[in-house]
Amino acid sequence: MEDRRSKSGSDHRNSEIEHRKSEIVLTILGIESSCDETSAAVVRDGRLLANVTATQLFHSKFGGVVPELASRAHQRRIIPVVQEALLNAEVSKKELNGVSAVYGPGLVGAILVGLSFGKSLALGLGIPFIGVDHMEAHIFSNLIEDPKPSFPFINLTVSGGHTQLVFVNGPFEYKLLGETKDDAAGEAFDKVAKMLGVGYPGGPLIDTYAAKGNPAFVSFPRPYLEEGSLEFSFSGLKTSVLYYLRKTGYKPVEASDSPAKNQLLADLCASFQAAVVDVLIAKAIRAAEANGVRQIGVAGGVSANSELRRRLTEVAAGRKIQVFIPKLEYCTDNGAMVAMVGYEKLMGGRTSSLELTAEPNLSLSS
Repeated sequence: MEDRRSKSGSDHRNSEIEHRKSEIVLTILGIESSCDETSAAVVRDGRLLANVTATQLFHSKFGGVVPELASRAHQRRIIPVVQEALLNAEVSKKELNGVSAVYGPGLVGAILVGLSFGKSLALGLGIPFIGVDHMEAHIFSNLIEDPKPSFPFINLTVSGGHTQLVFVNGPFEYKLLGETKDDAAGEAFDKVAKMLGVGYPGGPLIDTYAAKGNPAFVSFPRPYLEEGSLEFSFSGLKTSVLYYLRKTGYKPVEASDSPAKNQLLADLCASFQAAVVDVLIAKAIRAAEANGVRQIGVAGGVSANSELRRRLTEVAAGRKIQVFIPKLEYCTDNGAMVAMVGYEKLMGGRTSSLELTAEPNLSLSS
């Protein structure tokens, strides 16, 4: 086990990957449609040429993603998004060597739009189709642009639907170390935001308010679970916020409210956010140290949170651990991460059957 994770072994494996990439030039289209982003990207020779994402902002008035409406929006947008990605990349469909698309996990209707389009396009062009695990794609979001983590590294994926820690030993060599037992971190952000009356999506809004608040205003519980656990649970924290609001008689802030009430909102946001971030940081650092690695990658929508980015980088530096967080456009769901997985899989001769079906509950360990 020791030699598999040694620096020399890691360097050798990374150099082999780079050498292999230099010998073959492939152009891949990646399609992401697992939730409320319709995205397409083009990767050639391991380099991103274009990434186009259409976000469904209309869900905000419903306080969350409406699956049926998301599917219909994907149907309207998939063709223009793919066309724009190819146009921006200056690549014609005939130049494509493969098409990759997400087949799970996510909203089944939304997945089916991108998956069906991707398979049909591959069939029509007579080129391979590559099915991509959405969670695997998030890991690859840190491998889109430099600086990139080298293998092995720990990946913390935090999004609206998932929170998990993965040991990444190499391309497609994963070990799931821990995941959420109930609410994901992003889901907790959205639900607490709804309680506070700040709107949807909750993560960015709470982050904005928290910047002006006092994180020590309320000492909400930190759900670390049993000692040494790398699992997550945020439902209890969410419930604690609910009970606190009921106990204090909190009412959602309105535009005409006093500065004092706006400050209260900022303090509550900061206190809740601090509790989530503390847990994410503690478990990510624990996972890295327990597995003897000095690099952590962070992915998923919540990786855009400014407090998480700042404090994880700060705490990790004190432990001599390097943190990698992608650009904001690659934190949320995007075609670039799907295209990168598709490229790596096609390079290794891994393709999928056109009979591949959507798996809304797909697990990275399956």
